[in-house]
Amino acid sequence: MTESSTTQDHAPGSPVRLHAVAAHGQPDVTPALEELYRGFEQELLVPLWTEIGDLMPAHPRSRAVPHVWRWERLRELAAQAGDLVPVGRGGERRAIALANPSLGGRPFATPTLWAAIQYLMPGEDAPEHRHTQHAFRFVVEGSGVWTVVGGDPVPMNRGDFLPQAGWNWHAHHNATDEPMAWIDGLDIPFQYATEAQFFEFGRDEITEAERTTPSRSRSERLWGHPGLRPLAAAPATPGSPLLSYKWEHTDAALRDQLLLEKEGFGGTVEPGHAAVRYTNPHDGSDVLPTIRAEFHRVARGAETAPVRETGSSVYQVFDGSGTVAVGERSWSVTRGDLFVVPSWEPFSARSEAGRTDSDSAGLDLFRFSDAPVFEALKLDRTQKDA
Repeated sequence: MTESSTTQDHAPGSPVRLHAVAAHGQPDVTPALEELYRGFEQELLVPLWTEIGDLMPAHPRSRAVPHVWRWERLRELAAQAGDLVPVGRGGERRAIALANPSLGGRPFATPTLWAAIQYLMPGEDAPEHRHTQHAFRFVVEGSGVWTVVGGDPVPMNRGDFLPQAGWNWHAHHNATDEPMAWIDGLDIPFQYATEAQFFEFGRDEITEAERTTPSRSRSERLWGHPGLRPLAAAPATPGSPLLSYKWEHTDAALRDQLLLEKEGFGGTVEPGHAAVRYTNPHDGSDVLPTIRAEFHRVARGAETAPVRETGSSVYQVFDGSGTVAVGERSWSVTRGDLFVVPSWEPFSARSEAGRTDSDSAGLDLFRFSDAPVFEALKLDRTQKDA
């Protein structure tokens, strides 16, 4: 609110505060206008002409700001939490959320997306629960934890992407003698803002049958064959019925795109920039109704063109090193680092990776965004900056 050019009492008890201001496009400041504004306050009314610059800006102005979180520090703090904080009822999960510095201390990476590091100690179980929030797990390092979704034990290994649509029962168990960390992504802020969320506790312990450690889950055996859809099955819930997208397939797809480009056949989104989207094998849609997940590989020395998009994204550096620019900020990033791209902020990345710091010799970036929400509402817009 702009400060008033005159001093007037406000309507007592009203949360509405209106100020008559001598400015271009505003009505003349008179005692009659001040009286009108007090009447608006008393009846809880706000005229558009005092708010249009904030409510209808020329382009999106996100409440979030670009920010980076360093993986080494996140993992260090998560390990300390592992020694001090139990994972059972009360905490449910040893998940530590990224809090965007401009969102008032809320545990939100962006106004619509939650991102957290989750840490499970050796032999620990995270108890069963379910919620309407759509979720996924992405593993930047380590192995040895199985997430159990609807009774189906799903292995978690480096590079694996594990989506899980809302209202599915799920628990985790660490079958090894080493701790393991991964990132969680959920649409918690979106469902919180729309007041649509539900949560329910499940069993305190999973069965011995669910504590098995298969190399492939039942969902992978049924749905995990590229280009092949089982005729005898249909998903019971929205979102992908495939509960694990293996790193070996993601890696091969990105590698082949860059090889095809070198051979002169194209296949990359721009020179030196390979990218894939995780999709629902049932119908080709996004893996989750409110979350899009992608993987990008930028070859050494290549730089992506600056792109603006409505909606926000969270990236994690899976491998390699480079420089990323978000709006007016830029950072050098390495394996595990996470950063936020708010709505309509331009984003670009330059790869400085090589064989010494990257298995692929490129800058590998995992990305998730709220794009499905914006597309469903026809609010999606993309612009490539010069």
